[in-house]
Amino acid sequence: MNSRERVQLALNHKEADRVPLDLGGSGQTGMHVSTVYALRQALKLDPPGTPIKVIELFQMLGEIKPDLQDALDVDVISLSGRINFFGFKNEGWKPWTTFDGTPVLVPELFNTEPDEHGEILMYAQGDTSMPPCAKMPNGGYYFDSIMRQLPFDDDSLKVEDNLEEFGPVPDDELEYLKTESEKLYAETDKAIVLGLGGMAYGDIALVPGPTLKNPKGIRDITEWYMSTVTRQDYISQVFERQCEIALENLPKIYAAVGNRVTVAWVSGTDFGAQNNCFISPKAFRSLYKPFYKRVNDWIHQNTTWKTFIHSCGSILPIIPDIIEAGFDILNPVQTSAANMDPTVLKTRFGDQVTFWGGGVDTQKDLPFGTPDDVRTQVRERLQIFGNGGGFVFNPIHNVQAQVPIENLLAMYETIRDYGRY
Repeated sequence: MNSRERVQLALNHKEADRVPLDLGGSGQTGMHVSTVYALRQALKLDPPGTPIKVIELFQMLGEIKPDLQDALDVDVISLSGRINFFGFKNEGWKPWTTFDGTPVLVPELFNTEPDEHGEILMYAQGDTSMPPCAKMPNGGYYFDSIMRQLPFDDDSLKVEDNLEEFGPVPDDELEYLKTESEKLYAETDKAIVLGLGGMAYGDIALVPGPTLKNPKGIRDITEWYMSTVTRQDYISQVFERQCEIALENLPKIYAAVGNRVTVAWVSGTDFGAQNNCFISPKAFRSLYKPFYKRVNDWIHQNTTWKTFIHSCGSILPIIPDIIEAGFDILNPVQTSAANMDPTVLKTRFGDQVTFWGGGVDTQKDLPFGTPDDVRTQVRERLQIFGNGGGFVFNPIHNVQAQVPIENLLAMYETIRDYGRY
């Protein structure tokens, strides 16, 4: 059985030969570049000092190359557009060293010069003549968005201001997706995960407009969250037009990639905190669910793709609505949050949605536990979530920086030893 078949069976809630494994299929199932480097060194895939490409700049995720996929038996591969989180292309690679000393390659428009405080400032579209859109603190591992909220009053708000980053997919991008999907489908047996930009409503990582030189509208995170209560009509109008743009883009994207794609990543909007949802089920149903359903309905009526939503936190009260909205896959399955017990999740929803994640706790056990702690939890999760299919193994969100390599190796060894049905 090849990887594509294995993933497809899991998505159809059937047991394959083993539980499928994802690493790097999306921006929430990857690994920090410093950890990728350490893992490749431990597996003796590179000579010391060989740099790793940073393929997702905001979270500083490292490239998962085919030799690493093969070494770990990874079943999934990513397909996404060429424009990165800060609005420029991942091209013209140049060397850089992270604060922890990891040798990496970054795109040519990535600013590598620290300011007077030792921080790395990032600029939308690489334009250093404009105010920075993000910063990596001195000694940090990731970028933090910088709020560039312009003054506004309710009378001056224009819906189009919060839609500036959404628009028709350019022809050259469609051609790239076509060529790349054909290559990945022909040259690998992996299940392809297509990142669909512009279809995540209110994704808070994108609200500040990191791709825009001079974002307008509501761009402050606090103001945005308050606006989902105090300016619901405005937010709904933004989502309505965003949905229309998405439905205009979907036929073009499908014409480019066809059914070579197995999974469509639709949304990364978070709805949960550690202890509960930070949105009521009623608000989710009125403000988000109708637009997700329109996108998912089009995909299910016109393609064979399965649709993927990422939402961190304690989201038990809205999981039924997520399923009713048409999502086939739930990630990251944050079992460390309140009311997210894995046995309860599998019992209640295991025949309705595929759990993509939840394999090990990346807040506590993977970074701070022992290898035996990791082995125990991985075995437990394989047994709970894997039963009857409907499970793709991934840790809870991305593997972070400074994870002990012995814990990481214990995780992958346990998957290999205990992941078979």
